[in-house]
Amino acid sequence: MIKRELYLKKLRESYESDLIKVIIGVRRCGKSVLLIQIIEELTKKGIKDNHIIYMNFENYDYIDYTDPKKFNEYVKSKIIDQEKHYLFFDEIQNVNDFERVINSFRATLNVSIFITGSNSKLLSSELATHLAGRYISIKMTPFTFSEFIELHNKNADDKNKKSIKELFEVYLIWGGMPQIYNTDSVLERKLYLKDLYNTIVLKDIVERNNIKDMNLLDRITQSMMENIGSIVSSNSIANYLKGEKINTTVDTVLNYVDYISGSLIFNKVNRYDIRGKKVMSTLEKYYMIDLGFLQLKKSQIEKREGGRLENIIYNELISRGYDVYIGKTEKGEIDFIVNNFGEISYFQVSDYLSSDAVIEREFGAFKTVPDNYPKYVITMDEIDYSQNGIIHINIIKFLLDKDYLK
Repeated sequence: MIKRELYLKKLRESYESDLIKVIIGVRRCGKSVLLIQIIEELTKKGIKDNHIIYMNFENYDYIDYTDPKKFNEYVKSKIIDQEKHYLFFDEIQNVNDFERVINSFRATLNVSIFITGSNSKLLSSELATHLAGRYISIKMTPFTFSEFIELHNKNADDKNKKSIKELFEVYLIWGGMPQIYNTDSVLERKLYLKDLYNTIVLKDIVERNNIKDMNLLDRITQSMMENIGSIVSSNSIANYLKGEKINTTVDTVLNYVDYISGSLIFNKVNRYDIRGKKVMSTLEKYYMIDLGFLQLKKSQIEKREGGRLENIIYNELISRGYDVYIGKTEKGEIDFIVNNFGEISYFQVSDYLSSDAVIEREFGAFKTVPDNYPKYVITMDEIDYSQNGIIHINIIKFLLDKDYLK
């Protein structure tokens, strides 16, 4: 187990705060481990065990407490004095009407509250209404590349250690789900990913949204996998399905895509009109929360190798806590616009700058950007092609150098 320092450092200043700490991430990305690591840090600071209350609502032992009244009564029965207690609630979305109970704890008890959830709807309008201005949220991802290297170096002996380039090739294929690297068996890794995927589909998509047409859900998910890094619309998916003799409507596809992204297996990235300075609500891109899930594609055809690299960069950027958009210009698009508390940066991502035409395409994408914010081109190349104030970076260097976009 490695420390998720990327997230711990964001939370430490709030350990004693009455702000509710909300941690959102796909199943098995490490949320429960993060809570345990926070508990360990509190214990080292001298917090007594009987002032720490931990409940995992995926554990059948707590099934009775998914009833809000019983949940409320149980937690209050564990409050033994007026000193601060620390409440940890894992997968809180399994508790009915949890928003009201959590807000009641915050308002009436001397507590610091941490909650996790595996659905993007956790911060729904209902929760926001009850807790407006009273929470901070962190979006958690599977291991970043730097965390994956840390895990490898911790577990591998000197004979089995791989070079950084070799590790990147592994990461590009298998992603960063923490438990997948408990085995070197390709079959066991695929079975693990299949089990995880099926759990997400069943619990976070089918049961939560009362899905009836499993075949349609599977076809839409497969289509989204095939088109990572490309513009995806409900119209284009519906037209593709009709070509496959599957009759559906654009509205149905739109709902299913929303359910799929709500499970956090995909992240939706909105377009941003650079000149008009506004977020647009059409022609989004979708990136997988972890590239390992692409091992479950039914088609072996990879439409865009560069899409995997874009996906890695997107996940890295959101793991650092940035707001990320697709950039719309007058004549085209820029892969990513990053907003870091008002500091803007622009990114193009490609595999290799293999010709003058590719160099012109990637660097030329910034020609119509009417400002002087930093601009980056990220590729697999090791030669520095920086020009005209546009910085070229090798992808591995960017992933490992946290000085970029502090």
